[in-house]
Amino acid sequence: MTAPETDIDIETLRDRALKSLITARDRTTLLTSCVEEPDLTAQHSPLMSPLVWDLAHIGNQEELWLLRNVGGREAMRPEIDSLYDAFEHPRSERPTLPLLPPAEARRYAAEVRGRALDLLEGSAFSGGTRLTEAGFAFGMIAQHEQQHDETMLITHQLRKGPQALTAPDPDPAPPFTGPAEVLVPGGPFTMGTSTEPWALDNERPAHRREVAPYWIDTTPVTNGQYLAFIEDGGYENERWWTPDGWAHIRQHSIVAPHFWHREGGQWLRRRFGVTEVVPPEEPVLHVSWYEADAYARWAGRRLPTEAEWEKAARHHPGENRSRRYPWGDAEPAPAHANLGQRHLRPAPAGSYPEGESPLGVRQLIGDVWEWTSSDFLPYPGFSAFPYKEYSEVFFGPEYKVLRGGSFAVDPVACRGTFRNWDYPIRRQIFSGFRTARSAAETA
Repeated sequence: MTAPETDIDIETLRDRALKSLITARDRTTLLTSCVEEPDLTAQHSPLMSPLVWDLAHIGNQEELWLLRNVGGREAMRPEIDSLYDAFEHPRSERPTLPLLPPAEARRYAAEVRGRALDLLEGSAFSGGTRLTEAGFAFGMIAQHEQQHDETMLITHQLRKGPQALTAPDPDPAPPFTGPAEVLVPGGPFTMGTSTEPWALDNERPAHRREVAPYWIDTTPVTNGQYLAFIEDGGYENERWWTPDGWAHIRQHSIVAPHFWHREGGQWLRRRFGVTEVVPPEEPVLHVSWYEADAYARWAGRRLPTEAEWEKAARHHPGENRSRRYPWGDAEPAPAHANLGQRHLRPAPAGSYPEGESPLGVRQLIGDVWEWTSSDFLPYPGFSAFPYKEYSEVFFGPEYKVLRGGSFAVDPVACRGTFRNWDYPIRRQIFSGFRTARSAAETA
């Protein structure tokens, strides 16, 4: 695999770090300024933290890793460290903690950011530690903030009440008339990365992976396709579900994707405070792994493995290498993918032809996180860095891998090697899927 990042000069990386930090903070500000203080301090779901916790946690992590670890400075507010330790307090308990009130949380995060930008200006991006090499710590913190921004956007979706966020819709797209599936040839490819400077530990190291030939959906499964599963009694037929999945949907009376309801003979959904008819052309959103797996079984298919997903997204057969993104090595542009909260919904299936893979697979990056069949496990040669709690403590069969990012993911936290994971019951996340099937090698 080529490694275009390795030739980027220090000042370009420094500029990238500065822009990534500013973009993340602008988004954090938007997400925490569009509602009144009661909405910031309330817990809108036991699955989520109060928005004000995320705000101060962002500042606390930035202080810990940039000011203390990179800059060697004394702690600004050591007494709050435990309040914002994600592993010390589960989300359901956080509203009971003596959290910083909104105004104080904003001041703290702003003061940390001012000092961090001063540190960035004078930091050496080479010849230092692993944490400072190529500005990794600054990239890690930008990604961390953007990941919490996505979490806060999920909280906004769960929040009851009038619309607080607005964004233009994606451009209309003509109905997709291309092939329903694409054949991915079997053989080896390079999975993961050892050269992407801001890649996180679970993406590393690059390693050879053999994959048998398979077919994969050209686009994610749409609402219209998923409706056919519902109308065929998919939620009422045990044969399509794993035992755990069947038990879960029966226990919780689940009959459709999260935020959907039936009214007057049609399916409606609630999206960021607005109720609308479910658009059939959009990728289905807010489905659990259990639901995605059941649909795939009903359709006579299966979910792709994580390796199959990545090969479809990165491997270029003609060049015999893995690229950073389906379209190549260039950073994502608006024509490539629906990313960065530019819109508040997925684009119609078949959108972004400029972002398709060499084999013609579309929307592998952006729009919806895509469930895979794989458990979240380390790659051969994995080494935890810079702390075990980012990835290592989550490895195991309890979590399923999602790939590709969603409309809520910023480009700094989304690439062909990026790995997300969650429990198979999760539905509040911006998750969808595409299906696959095994195939014999063809000419």
